[in-house]
Amino acid sequence: MAAITMDEALDRAGAGTYQRRLMGIFGLVWTADAMQVLAVGFTAASIAASFGLTVPQALQTGTAFFLGMLLGALGFGRLADRIGRRRVLIVTVACDAVFGTLSIFAPDFTILLLLRFLTGAAVGGTLPVDYAMMAEFLPAKNRGRWLVLLEGFWAIGTLIVALAAWAASLAGVADAWRYIFAVTAIPAIAGIGLRFLVPESPLYLMRSGRHDEAREIVDRMLAVNGHTPLGAGTSLVSPPPVKTTGIFSGELRQRSIMILAIWFLVSVSYYGVFTWMPAKLAGEGFGFVRGYGFLVLVALAQIPGYALAAYGVEKWGRKPTLIGFCLLSALGCLMFVVAPSALLVGAALLIMSFALLGTWGALYAYTPELYPTASRATGMGAAGAMARLGGLLAPSLVGYVVVQGLGLTIGIFAGLLVIAAIAATMINAETRQVSLA
Repeated sequence: MAAITMDEALDRAGAGTYQRRLMGIFGLVWTADAMQVLAVGFTAASIAASFGLTVPQALQTGTAFFLGMLLGALGFGRLADRIGRRRVLIVTVACDAVFGTLSIFAPDFTILLLLRFLTGAAVGGTLPVDYAMMAEFLPAKNRGRWLVLLEGFWAIGTLIVALAAWAASLAGVADAWRYIFAVTAIPAIAGIGLRFLVPESPLYLMRSGRHDEAREIVDRMLAVNGHTPLGAGTSLVSPPPVKTTGIFSGELRQRSIMILAIWFLVSVSYYGVFTWMPAKLAGEGFGFVRGYGFLVLVALAQIPGYALAAYGVEKWGRKPTLIGFCLLSALGCLMFVVAPSALLVGAALLIMSFALLGTWGALYAYTPELYPTASRATGMGAAGAMARLGGLLAPSLVGYVVVQGLGLTIGIFAGLLVIAAIAATMINAETRQVSLA
């Protein structure tokens, strides 16, 4: 009887119709998650007006949301490695839809804080497991590009929430935040049913000793992509045992410390910029660089950033692409600090948006490949938790430092991004076209 490994089976299946269907389902929920996260900056002023608060007080919704994301990423990531990816994804997407929808009808600020915390916990659990699972359906030669393309749905979510905020502003509706939250809930609600169509990861099933189930999924994948199923004369070989599963044990220690540090540094910078930017540009702005219209343009700048990252991770490698985008992000921040005119301020903001989202694309392609299957969701959960910690600290950092000057704040972000680039050079693995363990 012939025998092939899971990697060989994935290579034989290729990246075709089956993976495109998965991308559509994962991408829809990824769009929903982006909208929920970025709604923090777009709803703060309206929430403040509704409940008689200051904008910094209203931003506590963001603090509650990111705290929920931090706990959700840690808890659900570990749970997905124990009980399976599929179960966790169904639960988290359902909770995202339920609590996100209930946020629309919050009667007071205290209940709104609680609902945003619960929505954040659901979103925090969805994000890391999404990537761990999608990576396990992809052949090595296509994995990086497809994972960056999945991250590209974040730009679509950013664009939709910016357009929703712009429309609410033009319409002059009261309690605009309720309308924005309603828009953010729609893709999550649609994603609940679609998530039941996603099977369990075959690589996870093989690691769990459920070989027959894994084989059924591989045969279905081969058939949908136009290839001959394995047949009775071919078996799937059990993957070799992984000696260490803790993300800080053995050879994983150095790469974990470095990649988690990068997630934290990039997150502080990204959320620092995108927390203050909507309120700043919607108000006084910088000359002609103001209003929700320019925010839509900033969101559009993210799309080519993802496209370049998708090209770079396969052409140049994960690590060089990540380093390059970190440095380009830092350059955009520095350009903002020294810009003498509104024109250059606008250009700096577009570069920051382009490069920061390219950085995220490279990070999401690189991180799940650094861990074996037994701890992949745990590693992604830890990375997600570091990102949420950065999201928690960013608004406070901005609020404290902006008093000293906005330029100083963005200058600090530039320094953090340079440190992130240095940390990336110290990761002891390049995973381009490397099979998953």
